[in-house]
Amino acid sequence: VVAQKYRAELLYEGPQDDEAFMGIKTCDSTAPLMMYISKMVPTSDKGRFYAFGRVFSGCVQTGQKARIMGPNYVPGKKEDLYVKNIQRTILMMGRYTEPIEDVPCGNICGLVGVDQYLIKTGTITTFEHAHNLRVMKFSVSPVVRVAVEPRNPADLPKLVEGLKRLAKSDPMVQCIIEESGEHIVAGAGELHLEICLKDLEEDHACIPIKVSDPVVSYRETVSEESDIMCLSKSPNKHNRIFLKARPMPDGLAEDIDKGDVTPRQEFKARARYLNEKYDYDVNEARKIWCFGPEGTGPNVLMDCTKGVQYLNEIKDSCIAGFQWAT
Repeated sequence: VVAQKYRAELLYEGPQDDEAFMGIKTCDSTAPLMMYISKMVPTSDKGRFYAFGRVFSGCVQTGQKARIMGPNYVPGKKEDLYVKNIQRTILMMGRYTEPIEDVPCGNICGLVGVDQYLIKTGTITTFEHAHNLRVMKFSVSPVVRVAVEPRNPADLPKLVEGLKRLAKSDPMVQCIIEESGEHIVAGAGELHLEICLKDLEEDHACIPIKVSDPVVSYRETVSEESDIMCLSKSPNKHNRIFLKARPMPDGLAEDIDKGDVTPRQEFKARARYLNEKYDYDVNEARKIWCFGPEGTGPNVLMDCTKGVQYLNEIKDSCIAGFQWAT
């Protein structure tokens, strides 16, 4: 209760004066339900999962109608949003589960019947105007990769289904299909990958698989400002884009990871913060187009132009390219 009071603003993405935020801040069991699903736990029923998470406010009950919001949900829109009944609430004790009628805030529990609407994580709420609870960030990235394929080519559909289940059951693992058609599994290290591949072969796909040697993903950074300005022209020669890369000031990447600087901040307040702490030009800091990768990472695309018209016509394409590159 003590910790939740001062961490509420880091937990909740919405305004700090709505019912959901106040319920989280006070850990109030009579407030609207706000629950964060952090993991999908495989059940004995193959292909089904318990949605495991913590109740931050309100009370979650068997049979309760709730809004199931995925990490890409935007308030006011219907994408990544489902309104469904919670079939059962359960207490999870090691390998055993115990049905329970309701779970008040401050506790962790499992839900039955919401796994088909969430991939890995999400927010469960009864408040119609609720925003998402902030997605957990991991201190390690899935940088060790292997290619997998079935020993019998006819088992490919089973492998694809097994990879979907593996990706759902482990928040740290990534399952990717390359342009070449290769199926890639990426994990935080060789031991993590070994466990994932064993689960894939024995529990999720239930087929013998062939695995390539592990490869560590290449990572690079910007160590000093570019000597020259890079120029790219559009095929019709009507557009020219000039880009320059420069390293971030010490500490800014950590501030982004901690959530002190985010894409959802009010842009004037964010620019003021960057100006006061890192000596950025206020006008340039106001024109941050996006963060990458995935819209939240510690790479920043900034518009430093002055008096250039029609920039909004190419903005979406530039952002998409930046996300792909990062």
